[in-house]
Amino acid sequence: MNKKLKNTTFLIVGLLVLNFINQSFYKRFDLTQDKRYTLSETTNTILSKVNKRLYITVYLEGDFPPEFKRLQVETRQYLEELAAKNSLIKIHFENPENQREELIKKGMMPSQLTVEENGKLSEAIIFPWAEINFGDQIKIISLLPTTIVASQEEQLQKAIENLEYSFSNVINSITQKRQKKIAFLTGNGQLKDIYLISFLSKVSEKYRLAKFTLDAVAENPQKTLQSLNTFDLAIIAKPTQKFTSQEKFTVDQFIANGGKTLWMLDNVQADQDSLFNSGKMLAYPTDLNLTDLLFSYGVRINTTLIKDLYAAKIALATGTIGNQTQFQNLDWLYHPLVSGNPNNAITKNIAPVRLQFANQIDTLKNNIKKTPLLMSSSLTQKVGVPTIIKLQSIADEPKEEEYISGNQLFAVLLEGDFNSGYKNRLKPFETSLFKENATNNKMIIIADGDIAKNQILKGKPTDLSRDKWTNEEFGNKDFLLNSVDYLLDDTGLIELRNKTLKINTLDKKKAFEEQTFWQFLNIVLPLLLIFTFGFIFNYLRKRKYSL
Repeated sequence: MNKKLKNTTFLIVGLLVLNFINQSFYKRFDLTQDKRYTLSETTNTILSKVNKRLYITVYLEGDFPPEFKRLQVETRQYLEELAAKNSLIKIHFENPENQREELIKKGMMPSQLTVEENGKLSEAIIFPWAEINFGDQIKIISLLPTTIVASQEEQLQKAIENLEYSFSNVINSITQKRQKKIAFLTGNGQLKDIYLISFLSKVSEKYRLAKFTLDAVAENPQKTLQSLNTFDLAIIAKPTQKFTSQEKFTVDQFIANGGKTLWMLDNVQADQDSLFNSGKMLAYPTDLNLTDLLFSYGVRINTTLIKDLYAAKIALATGTIGNQTQFQNLDWLYHPLVSGNPNNAITKNIAPVRLQFANQIDTLKNNIKKTPLLMSSSLTQKVGVPTIIKLQSIADEPKEEEYISGNQLFAVLLEGDFNSGYKNRLKPFETSLFKENATNNKMIIIADGDIAKNQILKGKPTDLSRDKWTNEEFGNKDFLLNSVDYLLDDTGLIELRNKTLKINTLDKKKAFEEQTFWQFLNIVLPLLLIFTFGFIFNYLRKRKYSL
């Protein structure tokens, strides 16, 4: 009896010890070839800042296409990694079926998918969104990229690749104690607020955004420079008036003191409103007094317009039927539809970007690292100015032999130690903040002032990502938001957009053609083998015992 009690006691103690070890030592192993569930150091750092309950609700539950079950599974497994890293993160998957209107009001627009099953096509609606609640903050995350893709399999691939960046980016923004500050520069005829709402309203969700006028330089230049230096980034959106020497020096010293800049510049004046009103316009060079400053950074924006055979469309009235005006969407070669650099985190997986009367950028040799961001197709033509542009030219059949100018650079990322444009030069005003160069700084220069300009419909701004007339979708907003994130990123977060995974997908055509074979192999064949085994077994058993 004592021996039995002793063994029982040892068993109980052993189970308690094993349970303690199990609770104290917990480890998840990522056995995937591309380590898709291994969190980056950047993500681990972000998760360490989560010091109170963070709730993630994912609306990928219910009945939807089999392909997107994969997205559900991958999202769940990835979020489980986050929860395993920080126990304050709570995950919940929810069926959106009974709350569609509420989700749409929150900005979670549904996606309509074409589903192929058994050789038949059908439509399905899903809500590929997640919602994060942290304290009194609520953020939403799109789980499907907006880039133009060749197939739903490619869309699924990009969605899974983007999971870590999407969640880490939002978690980082809502856990930051200090929001970085962005100055939207005014005073030189920049775009009016209503034309920038789509872009800037999205920026203001993550950063502190404020207008900053350079007019104050004329009265108190030292104080203006000091005030501008409290910002982390300056956005210069389509100035149309010359920068004075004092204004230019202020921007230069903002950069020399570590400020980041996002330039959207036109070196050619081309008024599209007059083109539509009168059918023609004069395009002519404009002088913003910035050429020498940009030259010191290693860039020159030329006074030429670029026509590209790969272009966006504009809607034109082509006639009437009854009392109804008929419109047709036609390629307008002065609106290049440009691709992003697939190897850069800013432009990877974004839709083509629409430019309007864009200029060409030349880069100059210096110590600055230059990364092309937006490039035209190779089928381009340079148009010198001044020139008259007529709307009726849209009807002319383009001759491919005239479009031989090759790829043109429209946007470039500059990184490195920038020399001041006023190094060894007379300064417009004296300041104790003067520096001859900036260390490890970065800027983005875009040779199109309208890249951030949203359209107006019935007095209200429309979404920058979509044309109100042609309904085409573009990557302008994503490109600009990624640019801002990259310029202000000190953690390497934006580099998570470069993550590449290999997702094995089913060949639907082959699966349909071989459906009968695989059904036989997986269902009928096992039953035949069991039946054959049973028959032989019983036969041998009867033969053995009958003797």
